[in-house]
Amino acid sequence: MSRREIREQVFKMLFRVEFYDQKDMPEQLELFAQEEQNIKPEDLEYIENKVNKIEEMLEQIDKEINEAAVRWKTSRMGKADLTIIRLAVYEMRYDDQIPVAVAINEAVELAKKYGTDESAGFVNGILAKLA
Repeated sequence: MSRREIREQVFKMLFRVEFYDQKDMPEQLELFAQEEQNIKPEDLEYIENKVNKIEEMLEQIDKEINEAAVRWKTSRMGKADLTIIRLAVYEMRYDDQIPVAVAINEAVELAKKYGTDESAGFVNGILAKLA
């Protein structure tokens, strides 16, 4: 899988965090692996590790998002937009292998694909404040 495809899979798995309790996430990871049968084991391991790392950092990531988002709090954001922003903030702040510009660009592309018509601009605006 390409980095872009892996990032999209991370997004899909991370999106589930919004709908399931933390105790349900191991089962959700297993179901995800079954649904996405074409994922190589090393890619699946990378996805699981990244999702787990982001989950561990959610409180700090959400704090940064809330500080940057004028008149918007994470509790009011659309779930797809929020998940995309969380992923990008993690990559920008905590993943040294991903340049900030790449994290922002990839987030905007995900927003175009999974968000509303306004999502790309919204995501870009929040991330630009955090860059």
